[in-house]
Amino acid sequence: MKSMKALLACAIGLLLYFAHFAFIPIALALLLALVLSGPVEALHDWRVPRSVSAAVLLIAILGMFATLVDFLSAPAQEWFAAAPHTLRVIEKKIRPVEQVMGKLDALRSSAGSIGSSARATTPQPSVSAPEESAPAMLLDATRDAVLSSVTVIILTLFLLAGGPPMLARMTSAFASDLNSAHILDVIEKVRREVGRFYVTTALINVGLGVATAIAMMWCGMPSPFLWGAMAGIFNFIPYAGATATLIVLTLVAIVSYDGLGRVLAVAGSYLALATIEGQFVQPLLVGRRLRLNPMLVFLGLWFGGLFWGVAGIILATPTLVALKVVAENARRGEPLVNFLGPHAQD
Repeated sequence: MKSMKALLACAIGLLLYFAHFAFIPIALALLLALVLSGPVEALHDWRVPRSVSAAVLLIAILGMFATLVDFLSAPAQEWFAAAPHTLRVIEKKIRPVEQVMGKLDALRSSAGSIGSSARATTPQPSVSAPEESAPAMLLDATRDAVLSSVTVIILTLFLLAGGPPMLARMTSAFASDLNSAHILDVIEKVRREVGRFYVTTALINVGLGVATAIAMMWCGMPSPFLWGAMAGIFNFIPYAGATATLIVLTLVAIVSYDGLGRVLAVAGSYLALATIEGQFVQPLLVGRRLRLNPMLVFLGLWFGGLFWGVAGIILATPTLVALKVVAENARRGEPLVNFLGPHAQD
């Protein structure tokens, strides 16, 4: 029995890995529907049809996203245009460290070659497959991204327009009336908790982005609003997002300033803001009920990125949250709840 479950888990994993192009839009649409179903159901209580409220909500979100992209496009283009110069400045400033590392690597190579026999090897002609041109690869990537985005939007619209009645019809086809009612109750709890989690996290990240922009402006960083937006968006990815933001801000400060003090001011100010957000604001507003084991969150991000790339990283944390809510409402879910929860009791 256990071997069958293991084989089934391996088969599901292989299916998700090799058919990711089909499953990623469905998973992202389910996540968006969970997050946005709260406002749609609230408007439905005021006699607004679900299809109308879902369409208006999606149009408003797409409009805000387009406005944000338009607002940040100018400073982003400036930094992309200055990328060659920026790389030269970074190379110049880290050249002493690079020279030291080069000497250490030369010593290691010399030590490894001691005692090795010098045997002449006949070079084999290498046959390289023709590489696809960069414009063609960019065109394919753009086409796939547009197709996936349209699929996500359409599926989200259908899921929001269908609402709980559609879920009731779907679950009743595979379960008895009692099980169907219980499944619908669990789905409703998952929807409520995941939606609350993401809305609260979004508000926290907006606050972090605004605070980061103000701090970067105070430090004299160029394009402070760009770095504030990056900090808010990256912070949706636990641990890795804050680390990536800190690295980028530090590199930009190294390029922008000659003195070490201002570089430390930029890195230290963001590190202080991220620490306050992670250690105080997030536990206070999100609450302890949905706290997860940090090691499992890290592993979820790792395997999510390995299986589905950026989409897997985005889906990792809400999947763990949903799994914990399901375990809390299952008859024998206490071991799984203890496994997913933080082990250290504060």
